[in-house]
Amino acid sequence: MAAQAVTVRVPASTANLGPGFDSLGLALTLYNTATLAIRADGEVRITVEGEGRGRLDREGKQSLVARAAAAAFRHLGAEPAGLDITLQNQIPLRRGLGSSGTAILAGIAGAAALVGRALPAEEVLRLALPFEGHPDNLAPSLLGGLVASGLADGAVLAVRVPLGAPLKAVAVIPDRELPTAEARRVLPRRVPREDAVFNVTRTALLVASLATGEFACLPEASRDRLHQPYRAALLPGLEEVCEAARKAGALAAFLSGAGSTILALVAEGGEGVAGAMQRLWRDQFGIMAAVRLLDVDTEGLRLA
Repeated sequence: MAAQAVTVRVPASTANLGPGFDSLGLALTLYNTATLAIRADGEVRITVEGEGRGRLDREGKQSLVARAAAAAFRHLGAEPAGLDITLQNQIPLRRGLGSSGTAILAGIAGAAALVGRALPAEEVLRLALPFEGHPDNLAPSLLGGLVASGLADGAVLAVRVPLGAPLKAVAVIPDRELPTAEARRVLPRRVPREDAVFNVTRTALLVASLATGEFACLPEASRDRLHQPYRAALLPGLEEVCEAARKAGALAAFLSGAGSTILALVAEGGEGVAGAMQRLWRDQFGIMAAVRLLDVDTEGLRLA
C-alpha cells in the first residue's frame, strides 16, 4: 500500500432536475467525508458521525463504502488486511441527495489512493456503476457542477456543462425517507408519446437555459411528465410544494432525484422560497421539513 490513511470529500447531488430523468445532475455544497485507514487484523470497522450514526456503523463489510473499496482494490490487484472507515456525513439518507453515490465514490477513490493510483474519471464511474445502476448522481458528485450523463454499451458517458450564470439551491428535506427502489417501482414501463415529447423538449430547454444563463423559461423547462406525477402518490404535496416555490420566485422546482427532498433553484437568496415551501408542506399536508440553502459545488470529489 502506498499510504496508510486517506480522506475523501464528496459533494451531494440532485438528479433529474425535473425532466432530465436519469440523465442530468447537479453537485451541491453539502458533503460526506470518508477517511479510510489500513488495519492489520483483517477487520472492517466503521465509525459514523452525523447522518446515519447508529445505523451505517453496524454494516461493516456490507456497507456501500466498504464494498466499493473492496471492488476497487480487486480491480487494482490489491487486498488490504482490513480497514478502519470513519464517515462524517452531512447528507441525509434516502432523501434524493445522492448519499449512496457519495459512499460509493469515496470507497473507490479512497482505495485507489491507498494503493497509490489516480484513476481517471471514466474508470471511477465504470467501477461505481454496478452499485448504483445509473450515473446521474455519481457523475456530478465526482466531477462537480452540472453534468449530463448516460450509458452507451455499458460505458458511462458524462459531460460537464458550465453554468451560464450563478445559481443557488433551496433543498426542503421532509422528515420521511423515500427509498429509490420504492420510487422506481411506481413508474410505468410505457408512457404516452405526448409525455415523452414533453420531456424531450423541456430537457433541451433546461440544458440550454442553464448553459447560457437565460433563465426566463426555467419554470416551464423544469416541468416533468415521466416520473414526478407517478411519484406524487408516495409524497403528498409534491406538485403543490413545487408550485408554491415557483409562485415565491423560484426559477425551477422539482423532486430531487427519487425524493423525498424537493429542490428549488434561485438566482440569489432563497429564504422566501424556502419559507413558502416549508409552510405549505406543514400547513396543508402535515409534513415537517428542514431547509438547507446551498450553492453549486464546482469541485466534485476531492482527496484531502
